[in-house]
Amino acid sequence: MDTYTMAAAGLPALGWALHGSLLLRRLSNARRDPLTGLHTRAGWTARAEHLMAKHANALVLLVDLDDFKAVNDTHGHAAGDTVLAETARRLSGWCGRHGIAARLGGDEFAAIVTDPAHTAGLQALRAALDEPVTHHGIELPVSASVGHCHRDELQFPALTDALSAADVSMYAAKGHGRRNTR
Repeated sequence: MDTYTMAAAGLPALGWALHGSLLLRRLSNARRDPLTGLHTRAGWTARAEHLMAKHANALVLLVDLDDFKAVNDTHGHAAGDTVLAETARRLSGWCGRHGIAARLGGDEFAAIVTDPAHTAGLQALRAALDEPVTHHGIELPVSASVGHCHRDELQFPALTDALSAADVSMYAAKGHGRRNTR
């Protein structure tokens, strides 16, 4: 077989390989929030379910920014985007290598850590999330309500049940005033 024939035969294979690579990249990007770089709900849920099943000490968190609409209304959407991106950075940093964080949508975030002992603790997370965020030289006040659920508190260790319990916990924290963790 001459070189020309070999090249002609290999071009379709190369094209399909390139096409497959591009599709994988698009799928990966679709599972990441473009603003924060965190997983989206779909991307996070699959990984979180796997971690819940595998780690008996798993901790599931829900985070909701308090009065976020006021930031957008007062300082503009670019300021709100800065707050969301910084919240994502802080939550992801708190999780470290032992967990994953996600932006569920709007100003709602979720996280799962495989072993809470490898984090700085919930109070440290709350303190980090309550730090002001600077946008174009202006300090923006930020606060968040954090709900959590330990896997071992559940009768059946399912992610949906953990998220429901964390949601109840988060709204209980909101009911006791802002800047709370339950």
